[in-house]
Amino acid sequence: MIPSVLHAPAPGWTTDTDVVVIGSGIAGLVAALRCRPHGRVLLVTKALLDAGSTRWAQGGIAAALAPDDTPEEHLADTLTAGVGVCDEDAVRALVTEGPDAVRDLIALGAAFDRSGGDIALTREGGHHRRRIAHAGGDATGAEISRALLSALKDSGVEVIEHALVLDLVKDAAGRAAGVTLHVMGVGQPGGVGAVRARAVVLATGGLGQVFSATTNPEVSTGDGVALALRAGAEVTDLEFVQFHPTVLWLGEGASGQQPLISEAVRGEGAHLVDHEGVRFMVGRHELAELAPRDVVAKGIINRMRETGASHMLLDGRHFGAAMWESRFPTILAACRHHGIDPVTEPIPVVPAAHHASGGVRTDLHGRTSVPGLYACGEVACTGVHGANRLASNSLLEGLVFAARIAEALPHDLAAAAPHAPEGADGVPEGVRGGLLGPGVRGEVQRIMTSFAGVLRGAEGLETAARELAALGRAGAPPGGAEPGVDAWEATNLHTVASAIVAAARRREETRGSHWREDFPERADGTWRGHLVTRLAGNVLTTTYEPLEGKRS
Repeated sequence: MIPSVLHAPAPGWTTDTDVVVIGSGIAGLVAALRCRPHGRVLLVTKALLDAGSTRWAQGGIAAALAPDDTPEEHLADTLTAGVGVCDEDAVRALVTEGPDAVRDLIALGAAFDRSGGDIALTREGGHHRRRIAHAGGDATGAEISRALLSALKDSGVEVIEHALVLDLVKDAAGRAAGVTLHVMGVGQPGGVGAVRARAVVLATGGLGQVFSATTNPEVSTGDGVALALRAGAEVTDLEFVQFHPTVLWLGEGASGQQPLISEAVRGEGAHLVDHEGVRFMVGRHELAELAPRDVVAKGIINRMRETGASHMLLDGRHFGAAMWESRFPTILAACRHHGIDPVTEPIPVVPAAHHASGGVRTDLHGRTSVPGLYACGEVACTGVHGANRLASNSLLEGLVFAARIAEALPHDLAAAAPHAPEGADGVPEGVRGGLLGPGVRGEVQRIMTSFAGVLRGAEGLETAARELAALGRAGAPPGGAEPGVDAWEATNLHTVASAIVAAARRREETRGSHWREDFPERADGTWRGHLVTRLAGNVLTTTYEPLEGKRS
């Protein structure tokens, strides 16, 4: 059973603002800064301001900044990676507005690496040009986060840290009117309160923790997608979960957040080899190791199957110590921490859950199907990524579409009639299912990793659906688990996992990051479209929409 409202104590405190932004990665920070001129802004983040996925981003941010590059070429590479289901209008907005958005970021204080005075650009998988701007060698996300947080200090944006958003509050007309949330150690009872706002922006990041091994931080538990489903919003293309091809292999059974080996390492010339030293990606794709991520991940898995190996190897020994130390200091330190020296030996790598290409469905200005609720960054499905995100497009997407929300906000707020939130205490109404116990988290991860990971098939997905449904019934004690962060996160993970599996079962083809062994071919005639998931009462429904017309 999927609850449409999380079981939680009634809010013990309330606060008012014009816009509440949930999340403090690049999308949330840009949204907060850009919305600030239009009214009061409250930024809510689950842990510390810099604890989200942005600061872990290594490779960089993609934009047509070089004299020999164009937005049209960036568009073409993005559409190719998305395997026929990108929204071309959304991609065009991304690539045409992207270069100026990066320049604005530089004007704000972000210091990108330079070469001869110009921004140093590298290549990553799926790109036919050098268009990846990076900072600190391989610490791009950390530098972008630093610059945005510096700008936040003097912006007048209010901040609440260590806060888990629970549910959307709606007004009498069904418009978003705020959120309920839990702030650790604040308010009565138990830190649960309500923020009343004229607009709600979801920028909660990813859902990688639904799998046992992921590059995502511990806070990436799909809270925004789960909240949106409970609020009645449409969620699109959740089956397209991208697995990064090169994650440091830490041994059998390794779980939790795993160290990422950036695609930029391959962009600079490192080779994928098997244990005999054979470059197995050569001949599988014209770009070899720099093929789109789904192609490389499948190539690695296939070679592991062919050879019986538990992992493959990434060989960058020819870089030499000086290049490793200057270009990839973060990766070098992480490898050495785990006993691997890339200067003298190949790096053991395997694919791991990395990025959700689908998410809360939005239009070109971040509007969801619930009036007053917006989404940007990884939690959103803007249509940019299609079936497979092009490398380093994610930071750019957060930058561009957060700004687009701020652009639309004054008009939207002016057109919205004022309504009082439902109920004096701001508690949303809905069908309350039993809150799942914290122990469910590990079971959800086991089920998803076993049956809905890189390789999928009808039998495994049916098993996943059956076991998740049983977990939803058995995982909740009589009356539900005791409300708390662990139980709320476990329930969110279960909701998101159930939605992913429902979509993956429905799409009977292989496309991008969705790999069905029982349907190994792409089927444009039947499946070139979107799967839209909704929660009605306690039931998830998934419907197919052919790719006809365009969102505006």
